[in-house]
Amino acid sequence: MKDDSYWMGIALKEAKKAAGRGEVPIGAVLIRGEEILGRGHNLREGKHDPTAHAEMIAIRKAAGKTGGWRLSGSTLYVTLEPCIMCMGAILLARIERVVFGCRDPKGGAAGSLYDLSNDSRLNHRFALTAGIREEECAGILSGFFVELRKRKKRPDPVACP
Repeated sequence: MKDDSYWMGIALKEAKKAAGRGEVPIGAVLIRGEEILGRGHNLREGKHDPTAHAEMIAIRKAAGKTGGWRLSGSTLYVTLEPCIMCMGAILLARIERVVFGCRDPKGGAAGSLYDLSNDSRLNHRFALTAGIREEECAGILSGFFVELRKRKKRPDPVACP
C-alpha cells in the first residue's frame, strides 16, 4: 500500500511543474483509495486567475472525473498548507483528509492562521496531517523565492541606440 510520503512525492512533482512555468511551486494530488482523481499545480500567473491554486485545480479535475462535486472518502495531498479559499473548497467538496508538507505562516488555514478543518460551526470536518516531506516542500518554495529575488536584483540590460 502506498503511504503519505509516496503521494506527497507526486504533489512535489506537480510543484516542480509549476516552478518550471515560473509559478510559485505548489503541487497537489487528490486520491481515493489508490486512484488519482485529480492533480494540479499553481497556474495563477499563466492563467491570470487568482483561484488557480494547485488544490483548486486538483479538486476541479476530480469533480470532473467522478461526475460529482462530493469527493467523500478522498485525501488531498498538497505541498503547502492550504489557504482560506482552498480550505473552503475542501470543506464544500466533503474531502475526508488533507495532508500537507509545510506550514504557511502568512496564509495557512489549516492551523497556522486559522484551522478550518475542525471548526464545529461548519457542517463538515476532516482529518489533517501536517509535515509530510516537510523539508522538501519548504526547500522547493524557498529555492524558488531565492532565485526570484536574484533575478529582481539583476539590472536590466541597457539597449544600445
